[in-house]
Amino acid sequence: MGENRKALAFSGRIVMVGFGSIGQGTLPLLLRHIDLKPEQISIVTGDEKGRQVAAEYGIAFHDSPLTPANYRALLEPRLSRGDFLVNCSNEVSSVALIALCQERGALYIDTCIEPWAGGYTDVSVTPEHRSNYFLRESALALKKPGTPTAILTHGANPGMVSHLVKEALLNIARDTGRSPSPPKDRAGWAQLACDMDIKAIHIAERDFQVAMPRKVPGEFVNTWSVEGFVGEGCQPAELGWGSHERHFPADGRRHAAGCKAAIYLARPGASTEVRTWTPLGGAIHGLLITHGESISLADYFTIGSGERPQYRPTVHYAYHPSDDTVQSVHELSGRNWQLQASHRLVKDEIVSGMDELGVLLMGHAKGAYWYGSRLSIEQARTLCPHNSATSLQVTAPVVAGVIWAMQHPDRGVIEPEEMDFAEIMDFIRPYLGQVVGEYSDWTPLQGRGRLFEEDLDGDDPWQFLNFRVV
Repeated sequence: MGENRKALAFSGRIVMVGFGSIGQGTLPLLLRHIDLKPEQISIVTGDEKGRQVAAEYGIAFHDSPLTPANYRALLEPRLSRGDFLVNCSNEVSSVALIALCQERGALYIDTCIEPWAGGYTDVSVTPEHRSNYFLRESALALKKPGTPTAILTHGANPGMVSHLVKEALLNIARDTGRSPSPPKDRAGWAQLACDMDIKAIHIAERDFQVAMPRKVPGEFVNTWSVEGFVGEGCQPAELGWGSHERHFPADGRRHAAGCKAAIYLARPGASTEVRTWTPLGGAIHGLLITHGESISLADYFTIGSGERPQYRPTVHYAYHPSDDTVQSVHELSGRNWQLQASHRLVKDEIVSGMDELGVLLMGHAKGAYWYGSRLSIEQARTLCPHNSATSLQVTAPVVAGVIWAMQHPDRGVIEPEEMDFAEIMDFIRPYLGQVVGEYSDWTPLQGRGRLFEEDLDGDDPWQFLNFRVV
């Protein structure tokens, strides 16, 4: 799709809930690719961030934090049949907003499934019920035939990465002499992954962006959302648990109900490190932050059911944030997960660097294959205003999802894996900078046990035991 090409005309209203870095970066793309007028859009958000950006585009801006007590009164007058709620917020229940949209006949999209404020860290709630697994099951319970399309978790990750996994699978199949046509359904995709012996999938990301001034003590710095990152970082670490795994973690916990495709660890994701690899970063340690795609991808690629299926890959996020964010997380953990008093979301302050975000598929005949986006801050600013490299990898998929929902308005609650990956990627690709696929002979066993004896499984490098940093 050309940079300024209108995908379609939309006659309804769009309500944007939340207007931080992702909301601000999404707005110009909505206006660029959808034929609509500024007066059709309104913003409802929890603070004054972004008021100036909204004014730049002539968009109505309402500083009204949503709570369980007021969200209906604030949103019902703004939502009717055929309207669209674009949820870019933190600390607003996605499940509550989806249910409201179903009642009002409105379309919906979000970038992650959020609870109400405090839901990630409420000590009166068990870790299991603070997990993304539980949030996903709650959202999927709203699936009803014939209801307006409600797209769950369609940013970069979760979201775009599910489409990247499908493209990566087809690339590996081609390069190993299979050359299959894209499978037509879930069972076909799972069989393809099984046939190629994909044992582990990492969402492997290295953020190289640098902002000035640099982080100072007592400050949390991040390139996309401070509140969003800290919230998910304080949740339990979660991963899709593969059928090849033979070393269940001592701190691992299974879920009592639901799809059984994932487990969680009895510790925060922001303090759980795993070994991973990206082409520019090389061998790195990433944070096993819980993300929805760890669960939805593992579930989607399952053959069989339950805790011990015939086939399922291990899937999880492996995130090396910007260097200042790494320091911020280290300081946060020393404060026993009590957030620093000073927060700084960097956007205009970024002076150099890129975000290398992709999927790392391991276990197949060629070893490991990373496929994804290398987007520099300079490219991001050229491609779309009010974006960094990190945010544009999120905002382009949001708008792609909005357009897809407008074109497919009656699909009910739906996840990225259930959407047309080629159609979505066709829209997103011009905003991704360099799209790269690179094979590697890297495994998490390389260079191990040199200085000290380690508990490793040398017979299968793709065991989670070998990836985890202890």
